[in-house]
Amino acid sequence: MTAARATGVGRIVPLRGADPAAVARRVGAERAAGHIPLVGDDRWSDEHWRTVCVRAEAAGAQPGQAWATLTSGSTGDPRIVLRTADSWSASFGPLTALLDLRPGDVLALSSPPASSLSLFSVAHAAESGFALALPRTHTLTADDAHDATHFHGTPNGLRTLLDTGTLRQLRVALIGGAALDPALRSRATALGVRVVTYYGAAELSFVAIDDGSTPDPGLRAFPGVELEVRDDDVLWVRSPYVATRYLEGDGPLRRDGDWCTVGDRARLDDGVLTLLGRADEAILTAAATVIPSEVEAALRRIDGVDDVAVLGLPNGGVGELVTAVVEWRSGTRPTRAGLRADAAALLSPTHRPRRWYLVDELPRTVTGKVARAALVDRVRAGEVERLVD
Repeated sequence: MTAARATGVGRIVPLRGADPAAVARRVGAERAAGHIPLVGDDRWSDEHWRTVCVRAEAAGAQPGQAWATLTSGSTGDPRIVLRTADSWSASFGPLTALLDLRPGDVLALSSPPASSLSLFSVAHAAESGFALALPRTHTLTADDAHDATHFHGTPNGLRTLLDTGTLRQLRVALIGGAALDPALRSRATALGVRVVTYYGAAELSFVAIDDGSTPDPGLRAFPGVELEVRDDDVLWVRSPYVATRYLEGDGPLRRDGDWCTVGDRARLDDGVLTLLGRADEAILTAAATVIPSEVEAALRRIDGVDDVAVLGLPNGGVGELVTAVVEWRSGTRPTRAGLRADAAALLSPTHRPRRWYLVDELPRTVTGKVARAALVDRVRAGEVERLVD
């Protein structure tokens, strides 16, 4: 494990290492000493990590702050988010009740503490008294999660865990970070696992949750949170769980009095929240504005598609080209014609991908989200297989 040491209460202490359990223990020790742990991914380049450490150490003491998280992965400019202890701990009680977490339960995490998703659970476990099962490397295995009663991670992490077929004690899965395929939820439910989904952000923490307890499914405001969709279709929240600020520079977090947003577009119908993606992710084609998350949700319904990323690539003419990169692991290889036919039954002509690429596994950040910038670079470099008829 490497650490850039900082002295004095309220200083940011960057840590990273190849053993997630050891990193989690170090996080607890630094918090007990009054420091602010900032966990990095051991897969990051030394140059990227050095940039994070220099910025953290140059910042000096940050009075009143308890946690720091990073919103970027191994590429791009790292953005450090600061938050108070209460901004997370205020949600521990409601979440413990929603998940029916009890002393003696074991919560498995799909990613190391470098992700804000997992770091939150490290803090939650320390205060609430349940145990953690951390991945021994970068991916949670069946052995790691052998005693797990609960799981917190992304849809991809849940799929990987279910593929092991050995989770006899698992009762509840808390899923965030990306849209959940209904087929994956049904698969977990059939195995006796209650699936709780949520929407949140590193800057906002928990925003909305579907705990599976009502006949009418859908994301509703997390306890203590108020939701508002304004005329530009952007979601605003009023919440005790919002982060304080970025360590330096600007980011998507904006404030209007007590209300905050990170720019996500949404619809709110009788208290049920439907996410529409971020405005800056929209693909502007010659005929329509396409939201990648909407197309991805449809394409995940195609038999054999494990996951998919939809991108806007240069068209050489007017607008961008809707492009799908499909993660496909089943034995029978898909064809472009077959995928196009399946997509035609699910999407309007303006929203159907014009180019199709195939990968065994999509590149992902430490949280399990698709690393879109890295994927675009790989596609443009010709490193991803393109399907042609």
